[in-house]
Amino acid sequence: MTDQFPSPSIDPAAPLLLFDSGVGGLSVLRKVRKLLPQAPVIYVADNAGLPYGAKTEAQIAARVSGLLGRLTERLRPRLVCIACNTASTIALASVREVLEVPIVGTVPAIKPAAAMTGTGVIGLLGTEATIRQSYVDRLEAEFAADKRLLRHGAPELVAAAEAKLRGDAVNAGVYARAAAALRAQPGGEDIDTVVLACTHFPLVEAELAEAFGPGVAFVDGSDGIARRIAFLTEGQSWERRAPDVALFTRGGDEINRLEATLEAHGLGRVAVF
Repeated sequence: MTDQFPSPSIDPAAPLLLFDSGVGGLSVLRKVRKLLPQAPVIYVADNAGLPYGAKTEAQIAARVSGLLGRLTERLRPRLVCIACNTASTIALASVREVLEVPIVGTVPAIKPAAAMTGTGVIGLLGTEATIRQSYVDRLEAEFAADKRLLRHGAPELVAAAEAKLRGDAVNAGVYARAAAALRAQPGGEDIDTVVLACTHFPLVEAELAEAFGPGVAFVDGSDGIARRIAFLTEGQSWERRAPDVALFTRGGDEINRLEATLEAHGLGRVAVF
C-alpha cells in the first residue's frame, strides 16, 4: 500500500508550505530546491513564537496546530512540511489529524548517525524541548540501542543561527559551549558523529565543526525530508506564477536584515501573516 498522493486536480501553482519557528527551515528549503527547483514555495517563519524550545509541549502543540490550520485554509498548499524538529516531535500527530493535505515532519537523524558512527558514541544537539521527547527515546531504542547517545539542549545555537543569517556577529563561545557540554558527558570524548536535531543547526555546522575539532561527522534530516517531499509530489505539475514568498508572524527590523538571505534562498517577497 502506498501513501503517495495522486492529484490530477491540483492547481499547478499550488505551493509547498515550509513551516518553522524561524529561519532554521531554510536548511531544508536548500535541499528541496535541489530536487524540485520548479516548485513554488511559501516559507513560513513563526518568529512571533520563537523560540519553541523554551515552551511547554501544550503551548507548542496548540500554537502549531492553530497556525497551520489558518495557513492551509488561506494559502491552499499541496503539501505542508514542518521544517522544525521541536514542532514535529510534539505536534506532528495532532496536525495530521486536522489537516487534509500531506504533512511531512522533521525527526532527529538518529538512524543514519547510528550507521555512520565508528566509535559507537553519538552526540545529539537539539532544543531543550526536543531532546526530552519520548519520540527521541523511541528512535534511540529502535536504531541506536547498541550505541551511546549523548544529548544536549543548546538553545543558544538557535539564536546564533538567526543572528548569523541577519549578518550579526556571533561569539564563538556559543559553539564551544555546545561542544564542551557533549564532550563532558561520560563517553563524550569518543563522540565521532553528531546529530543536528534542530533545523537551525546545519546553518552553523561549519562553526560547530571547528568547535568539535577533527574526526567528527555531522548529520541532519534535510536530505531525507527533501526526498520524501519529492516522492509525495511525484508526477504533479508545477507552475510558478509569482515570486516565492517568506511569510512571518511578526514584522520588524530583524526581517529587513534577513532580506539578502531570503533572496539567496529564492524567496523574493516578504510579508507578515
